Amino acid sequence: MLLFLRRWLRHLVAPVAGAVYLALWIVAEAGRSDLTGHVLVVSAFAVAIGLANWMPSTSLGLVVVVPVLQALRLLDRPRDTTWPEYLAIAIVVGIIGAGRSGLLRWLAIPALGVASAAAAWAMVVPTVADQDVWASWTGSLSGTRSDLAFLALAIAGASGIAWAVGVAIGATWRVGLARVRVVEAEQETEAASAELRAEQERARIARDVHDSLAHSLAVVVSQAQGAAALTVRDGPAATALQDIAEVSRTALGDVRALVERIQGTGQEARHGLADVPHLVEDMRELGMQAVFEQHGAPRPIGAEAGGAVHRIVQESLTNVLKHQGRTATARVVLDWRGPGLGVVVTSTGSSPLVALDGPGSGVAGMRERARLVDGWLRAGVGDEEHEYVVTAWLPTLGASSAPSGPDATAGLPAVVTAGAADATGPGGTSVTGASR
Repeated sequence: MLLFLRRWLRHLVAPVAGAVYLALWIVAEAGRSDLTGHVLVVSAFAVAIGLANWMPSTSLGLVVVVPVLQALRLLDRPRDTTWPEYLAIAIVVGIIGAGRSGLLRWLAIPALGVASAAAAWAMVVPTVADQDVWASWTGSLSGTRSDLAFLALAIAGASGIAWAVGVAIGATWRVGLARVRVVEAEQETEAASAELRAEQERARIARDVHDSLAHSLAVVVSQAQGAAALTVRDGPAATALQDIAEVSRTALGDVRALVERIQGTGQEARHGLADVPHLVEDMRELGMQAVFEQHGAPRPIGAEAGGAVHRIVQESLTNVLKHQGRTATARVVLDWRGPGLGVVVTSTGSSPLVALDGPGSGVAGMRERARLVDGWLRAGVGDEEHEYVVTAWLPTLGASSAPSGPDATAGLPAVVTAGAADATGPGGTSVTGASR
């Protein structure tokens, strides 16, 4: 919930700033004449501010193009009361500096330089038809070149400061989001561990029930049917033995159904496949370069298996954040082209947020979740430096059971089997780095 509110608050900052910018200009210039043509310029700047978060490249282009067109006299140039409109340059580059895109963040520096130079030219350099420039507004006697250099540096300096402040705010914002995400992940891990321990206890009880009661009932059915075959047909003894066999057979079916319910999750999973893209988006909000891909046509999958996929991806991405840092790259792939659903989470990074102080239970928990729905999971270091790969297979409805042993990856799609062999050692055990 906190991440959701933070995300929408960040998206609302730019539109609100654009609306306030336009409203202040209207209030300041209300009643002045000959400003009809200048409304287009101010509106373009307001739109640039409002789009700075959603369409940063378009926003950056507007704050460069508009001053250039003003310098070329293709748009109304600033007047003695309207020149503060160039504050929009500083606002836009500040918002972009606080954004997630590293490329656009650095492109904002040359863009603000060009925009500042064009704005200064539009304010200072007169033409034969228009002598109303900066020198006439302020009574400056420094000369056109000095005024041009002074204003260009002043606008660029103010915009540069706004960009630096935006970068600092953005970095602080993302660090705060990362800390909140780590705390929430730790809380969810504790809850998942308790749930897993309860599931393991239920599974142990189910195995005990099955091994004792189900076996005994099977013996009763077999003995009753054998005795009935040796008695006189249609006699009371034969009827009684047939009744015993039938009741025992029914009880045996009930015991098996009870065991299956005990081994299940008990309640319908709260999260499923539909929530996986949101997990990836949450990582992108923290500054991680995370992508989500699907291959093949999705098929029906059980609620328990869907919940297992969600938990596996969630735990994998949390491990990436904790042990490889929020600047890591992560790729989440769901592959439907094989006999079941393949899940691959590949990550690369070397800036951990927390130190690894011993073997964790995350991978063991993911492996147990996959096992409980008749699937499998492997995790370990990849082929590239600082690379980690989690590979899982889960059955879809109507699919055959999971392959196991040396041929576990036989017949599965290449995107699933890639890295699976390297992620495990002999006998399917995880290699170094898998215990996160």
